Amino acid sequence: MKNLISDVGDKLRQKEYKLTSRRELVLRVLLENKDKHLSAEEVYNLVKSKAPDTGLATVYRTLELFHEFEIIHAIDFGDGRKRYELGAGLGHSHQHHHLICTQCGNIIEVNEDLLEELENRVCQQHEFTITNHQLKIFGLCKNCSAPK
Repeated sequence: MKNLISDVGDKLRQKEYKLTSRRELVLRVLLENKDKHLSAEEVYNLVKSKAPDTGLATVYRTLELFHEFEIIHAIDFGDGRKRYELGAGLGHSHQHHHLICTQCGNIIEVNEDLLEELENRVCQQHEFTITNHQLKIFGLCKNCSAPK
């Protein structure tokens, strides 16, 4: 974790930003919860539990800055709220996909690049350079689709 925090500090300094104590705290919360897809409000509540004087606006600005630097990805799972996860800026270059249960809201990560063949075809046929993609599949998870 220490190396990742140092890498983020270096990345910010390259563009004349600083890794302030509050930004580092937001980053630590994201790293500690890297298996979750936290909303800004959830990040704020976790940060506030460690530093009660932190404002919601500080968390929002930090998340936007981290998103701009590709340290995190912002994803909308259909509920109108952005959720955040670590991005390519922290060495997470493999794109993964999400299965979203429309009943309970459970999110399951699929760690296979299901679109690689399609991307190659699109690039060749349309002379198009793909820089990113997201695949979200909506349905019912195992628990919600089980007979009751």
